[in-house]
Amino acid sequence: MKLPDDRKTVVMVVDDAVDSIRMINDALEEAGMTVLVALEGNQALTISQNITPDVVLMDAVMPQMDGFETCRRLKENPAFTDIPIIFMTGLSDTEHVVMGLNAGGVDYVTKPINTTELLARMQVHLTNARMARSARSALDTAGQNLFAVDREGNLLWTTPQASRCLPDANAPEFSSFRAQLEAWLRHDLQPGHQLPLNILDTPRSLEYLTLVDGREYLLRLKTPQNQNSSAAALRERFELTLRESDVLLWIANGKTNREIGQILDMSPRTVNKHLEQVFRKLGVENRTAAAASAIRLLATQ
Repeated sequence: MKLPDDRKTVVMVVDDAVDSIRMINDALEEAGMTVLVALEGNQALTISQNITPDVVLMDAVMPQMDGFETCRRLKENPAFTDIPIIFMTGLSDTEHVVMGLNAGGVDYVTKPINTTELLARMQVHLTNARMARSARSALDTAGQNLFAVDREGNLLWTTPQASRCLPDANAPEFSSFRAQLEAWLRHDLQPGHQLPLNILDTPRSLEYLTLVDGREYLLRLKTPQNQNSSAAALRERFELTLRESDVLLWIANGKTNREIGQILDMSPRTVNKHLEQVFRKLGVENRTAAAASAIRLLATQ
């Protein structure tokens, strides 16, 4: 059963049973895949520091570090955000199924392994993972440096560009970064709220976008200079005041008067007064036309 792909799929098999590894290795190589073998959890972590496989097959019960802990440790690496981890074990009771999924696994197969079924399941998860990576790469190409965290500030996923700008989850500076996020997320955040902070000695700001499924806080990583240059371009082109250009910039980002007031620390009434002047200077009659004029200008920057 050959799996369709333009390049060889790399599979990391983590299992302490040599006979099981031999059988799985033969099936995967016959399917045209490259197989990496780890006989225990620490070996898997060592391999993951240098190579990111396309999928991981994980034995649940191993000496020293079991598969559940190994899975959790692998998922701390942002490079493994979209990597599907499929558990393999003779244990099929509900408790172990739940443990595997809670640890970050996407599926669960029982031993003895039916290789035809395993390959079919792998294909489904590989397709889903590649679609997710493609979507995040597209967001990067569009300049959307996005990432998501949980309520405690732990990284759930990042786009590739954002990942390069954030501290590694195992780095000492990540603890401080996570603590700042956790404290900020305790507030009643509204879309557009921003948190200025230094990340890896670089001044940046985080913009809160939305809460997904009650658990994923979606954030945008921004460089303040980018926002300042956009406002400056609007100010120069349309002969606006500093506050008028700030208001127009947020109008172009789809914010309401109430949201802009919260972002710029002014009342919605004051926002509306600035907006009236913006309409007059741009020669338009409504916020839709004003936003369109701003977006056309910024697209050329």
